[in-house]
Amino acid sequence: MIPPVFILVRPQMGENIGAAARAMLNFGLDRMRIVGPRDGWPNPKAVAMASGAGRLLDHAGLFPDLPAAIADCDFVFATTARGRELVKEVVTPERAMEMARELGAAGKRIGVLFGPERAGLENDDIVRANAIVTVPVNPDFPSLNLAQCVLLLGYEWQRQGATVAPSVMELARTDYAKREEVDRLADHFEERLDAAGFFFPPTKVAGMKANLRNMWARLGLTRAEVQTFHGMLRQIAFKLKNPDS
Repeated sequence: MIPPVFILVRPQMGENIGAAARAMLNFGLDRMRIVGPRDGWPNPKAVAMASGAGRLLDHAGLFPDLPAAIADCDFVFATTARGRELVKEVVTPERAMEMARELGAAGKRIGVLFGPERAGLENDDIVRANAIVTVPVNPDFPSLNLAQCVLLLGYEWQRQGATVAPSVMELARTDYAKREEVDRLADHFEERLDAAGFFFPPTKVAGMKANLRNMWARLGLTRAEVQTFHGMLRQIAFKLKNPDS
């Protein structure tokens, strides 16, 4: 699998280059190319902003123009939020990185272009790309910061290759309670509620107990939570028997 190279075209601020480097490394991408940076290269402000991602900048390629930067690329995406009068496929970041993985798996080299902060990529840049990547943003305020755009594409690249459950319950030093443990808790509650006269009238007792059992099963309690409920019931029973203690 050949990961894509992220190409910053005529970036203006060193801080944004550094922030882009951090965003890339967050998602496992470490191949950056820089085309004609306004403030020269290397840039100490970029290094300072990159923090732990400074090694990515150390190996970033510096190119005088875009043709040189993409000369070895088999497929190039251009990121832009504005409509252009060009006949070219337009894809979402999700689809772009899906295509990048398919092409990379086939041994193809992929480049992703990011334009300068002030106005983005120009038509002369975009015509060199195979496809356009557009983020579905607010049409009244479509401009994205350079590092934000890099972050979005980097996230999609990582997500496409990671097996991550959409929802996970984090258990803090405990496990889910077994069914028998939940059943014992239900028995304990029924015992205390019965002693308090909760189950009334007799014709509704069976339904009330069934609803409570269903509630306990639905809650997905941990073993620690079950023990907490037992402790609460024991303490309530103790205080009722010993009000002055």
